[in-house]
Amino acid sequence: MGRRFLTAEDVRRLGGPAIAVDTDTVVTPQALEAAASLGIQIQSGGAGAYTAPTPDRGPDAERGLTNLSHLPEPGGAARGDDRGVIVTVIGKNRPGVLAEITAHLAAAGCNIHKVSQEIVEGYFHLILTVELGPSASFESVKADLEALGGPEDFVVRAMHQRVFRFMHRI
Repeated sequence: MGRRFLTAEDVRRLGGPAIAVDTDTVVTPQALEAAASLGIQIQSGGAGAYTAPTPDRGPDAERGLTNLSHLPEPGGAARGDDRGVIVTVIGKNRPGVLAEITAHLAAAGCNIHKVSQEIVEGYFHLILTVELGPSASFESVKADLEALGGPEDFVVRAMHQRVFRFMHRI
């Protein structure tokens, strides 16, 4: 049987001072917010505050941990390199775009491992594989890069390498 979910609509419909859910029930963030605003306590297993159930990784989870040990567990401690970032840039080609982006990466102490760039009909497509510097945080580098350019010039997106690996591992 699949997991049960408690939504914000369920919280408003059920009401009451407390809502008891099974230990396997997933309560959505919106449901938690609705319960807090209405003064309703959500309880797991009939007693105590709600605790999120352990994620169901599916029938191949154990085999995946063995065969894909180079990949970090999502949301958990990394078993591999946790400092990698994939940067993609798409926009109108003009002199200095690559220099502008790499200057921001250098200022953050990042090391570029791989560059792939293609220009098609006046538009460039750039993909960089980057290792964050020892003092750089992913959030600050992402915010700095994504503030560059603009819809009329170019658009930058930064993705943590873990997310990229999990998206492309099947």
